[in-house]
Amino acid sequence: MRKTAIVTGGSRGIGAAIVDMLVKEGYNVVINYNKSEEIVKRMKEEFTSKGYSVETFKADVSKREEVKNLVEFTIRKFKNIDVLVNNAGISQTKLFTDITDEDWQNMIGTNLNSVFYMCREVAPNMIHNKKGCIINISSIWGITGASCEVHYSVAKAGVDALSKALAKELGPSGIRVNSIAPGIIDTDMNKYLSDKEVVEIEEEIPLGKIGKVQDIAKCAKWLIEDEYTTGQVISINGGWNI
Repeated sequence: MRKTAIVTGGSRGIGAAIVDMLVKEGYNVVINYNKSEEIVKRMKEEFTSKGYSVETFKADVSKREEVKNLVEFTIRKFKNIDVLVNNAGISQTKLFTDITDEDWQNMIGTNLNSVFYMCREVAPNMIHNKKGCIINISSIWGITGASCEVHYSVAKAGVDALSKALAKELGPSGIRVNSIAPGIIDTDMNKYLSDKEVVEIEEEIPLGKIGKVQDIAKCAKWLIEDEYTTGQVISINGGWNI
């Protein structure tokens, strides 16, 4: 019997790499998206044409009711949820004094509230089955803080705290909860960096290069397979933060 995974924000970047890994590992995968309908439509067509089990579901995961609909759809379709990857997120670079109430609410809603809502909706199914794996994608900035990204840093630090606390609470039910905190990864989120800025960052990284989405997917694969790691924040950053 196939296991089932939900990946939020699964249409591109890290989320898409994790989706690719999971389908090739034989999972039923529900790809959550909000705006990238054409992209996920093509993803589903490509995967299903190769015999993989993929469904898509549009939901703004910062909204409780839409999260509830996503999880209910998954349980109706596949009965159980074995893996949840909370990847959906936004970023914004802005002086602290320029951050508006709307900026703050959007950041906290998308990057932190979504993780809370998803975990809360998925937990009962996992608790019933006495097993499960939750992986929350946070950021190196949740660990160290980033100038001109205060609201982003706060939201990602909250994700890490949620992972640690929830790991303690759900551990007795056989459920593991961890965070992956990427450093600079080659994704659309970092396309605003100039070539010069990329080179400058690479010079600060001991391994001398920025990361690839596959680096994060490999870590997610290990966390799913491992049975004794929980409550950890694993930062994949090339040694940028030691």
